[in-house]
Amino acid sequence: MKERETFASRLGFVLISAGCAIGLGNVWRFPYIVGQYGGAAFVLIYIVFLLIMGLPIMSMEFAVGRASRKSITMSFQQLEPRGTKWHWYGWFGMAGNYLLMMFYTTISGWLLLYFFKLASGQFEGMDTTQVSEAFTTMQTQDVGIQLLFMVIVVVLGMLVCSRGLKNGVEKANKAMMLCLLALLVVLAVRALTLPGAVEGLKFYLVPNFHNLMYDANGKFRLFEAIYAAMGQSFFTLSLGIGAMAIFGSYIGKERRLFGECINIGVLDTFVAFTSGLIIFPSAFAFGVNPDQGPNLIFVTLPNVFNSMPGGRLWGALFFVFLFFAALSTVTAVFENILACWMDKWGISRGKAVAANLVLILLLSLPCLLGNNLWSAVRPFGMNFMDLEDFLVSNNLLPIGSVIYLLFCCSKWGWGFDNFLAEVDTGKGVRFPARFRVYFKYILPFVVLIILFMGYLDKFSG
Repeated sequence: MKERETFASRLGFVLISAGCAIGLGNVWRFPYIVGQYGGAAFVLIYIVFLLIMGLPIMSMEFAVGRASRKSITMSFQQLEPRGTKWHWYGWFGMAGNYLLMMFYTTISGWLLLYFFKLASGQFEGMDTTQVSEAFTTMQTQDVGIQLLFMVIVVVLGMLVCSRGLKNGVEKANKAMMLCLLALLVVLAVRALTLPGAVEGLKFYLVPNFHNLMYDANGKFRLFEAIYAAMGQSFFTLSLGIGAMAIFGSYIGKERRLFGECINIGVLDTFVAFTSGLIIFPSAFAFGVNPDQGPNLIFVTLPNVFNSMPGGRLWGALFFVFLFFAALSTVTAVFENILACWMDKWGISRGKAVAANLVLILLLSLPCLLGNNLWSAVRPFGMNFMDLEDFLVSNNLLPIGSVIYLLFCCSKWGWGFDNFLAEVDTGKGVRFPARFRVYFKYILPFVVLIILFMGYLDKFSG
């Protein structure tokens, strides 16, 4: 049997794992909800939930991956007690990776396209309405150009993965993450030195507990804010579909896994938090409302860069930063998909790349066409992008996380003692085993609350 590849360095493992977690949610969603729910007060609640929810589940994913040395399609099968059916979830986890890529490739293509638009000055002289109209036109009419950039993203991601773990995925993600972090710092410094940036900084960093507990109409919403912090700390790490477990299967036993999870969580939070240092000072400096949800990236921020001296350069750099964040996720998830094929069917990496290059291109078409040629097709009242995001974020991530929790903590699964022995192998921070009752009974219940609230938010109107 061919020996499994491993990372060339510990830094490679941390950066590629963080790259998988770091994506668009860090760049627009985190600053947006932080501002909405009271700035620094919300950040404190978020960090608490990251520690008590996100990091333990990530540790379990990594432990299952490292102990089995397999992807999600085979990892449960390697570790489960004889006669049990935990491995059935492997197919759903694999489906989650495909669903994530079915819309992420299109959005990544938009980011690359926007880099060229900003760099060539196509938005210069436009106001917010005109930028919004240009974005709508791109979605609804420019099918060919969207398809071209989506294909570029898929081909680029598969090309990286075709070179293997060390020479492809690890090297590329190291370079992208280091460039991403450098761009992040440069853009933050630029934003903080803008005239009027101080007001944005106050809005973002000064705790406002009243705004945390009450909305603009005076309605009490503390529990809503707590749920938002729970959801952000959970979803930011892409837990539950084996996207993290695969990297556990590629690392050695030298380091304890909980300490590595802390490093990844710190890096993920740093990128999210620093993104706010770019967005809020810039928006306030030019009198632009920053709480625009998805439109923040494609409508609001181009207008900010239009108003900024040297805006063409800074806008282009910002979308390079965004593209690196998205592409690091794409290559990491592609690697997980390829590993599933290689583990399950024993085929070569080259054959897995060729098959999935075609498959992912085809699966990405509904999202790309959902705002134009197929706009009349709205399953469950949603367009394809919203449906795919809902299936992943509101279903497979929380359900998969509960599966990992129960598998690692119950006597009917792998068992807490086996999990603890694996997660604490090596040097570093030990897993907080004294809270076993919390991990076994309380945390699964909390994740199920997130699942329920996600449905409530989606369908209650």
